[in-house]
Amino acid sequence: MQIPLQITFRGIPHSDAVEARIREKAGKLDRFHSHIMSCRVAVEAEHHHHHQGNQYHIRIDITTPRKELVISREHHDKQAYEDVYVAIRDAFDAATRQLEDYARIQRGKVKTHDLQSRGAVIRLLQEKDHGLIESEDGREIYFHRNSVSGTGFDSLKVGDEIRYIEETDDLGPQASIVYP
Repeated sequence: MQIPLQITFRGIPHSDAVEARIREKAGKLDRFHSHIMSCRVAVEAEHHHHHQGNQYHIRIDITTPRKELVISREHHDKQAYEDVYVAIRDAFDAATRQLEDYARIQRGKVKTHDLQSRGAVIRLLQEKDHGLIESEDGREIYFHRNSVSGTGFDSLKVGDEIRYIEETDDLGPQASIVYP
């Protein structure tokens, strides 16, 4: 990485053990994409719930020369983690999959036009930097601001027809690239 790893703790005190685990996982990302410019990791904890302990959310921002990948284990993912190490493992597993897919596309090992689907934007949450696409078969596909190419996220409107490349992870379908 050209820029040193940045780790932020929100709502929890700094932990050397958690930081060490993040540094270990982040150090392995270069194996999946050789031109990572920077990596930022945020570890966030919600307040205690009556029947549960802290809920941990992990966000990883990886910058490459042509794309920023965002891996987010936040509220919209419908899953929170009570064990910070499990949350970190799952977030870095998702980051690895996205980097591998992105590297394959860059090398030309994947014909992206074969993977593209069509759909329409059905919901935009500007303040949360994401939205939903309705696929041709009626499913809802999540997408993040950083997935939108071309004129960008801010130019999208509900009802716009788009093309997208779908990925599926343990939290369900999401669009890795959205073409307005």
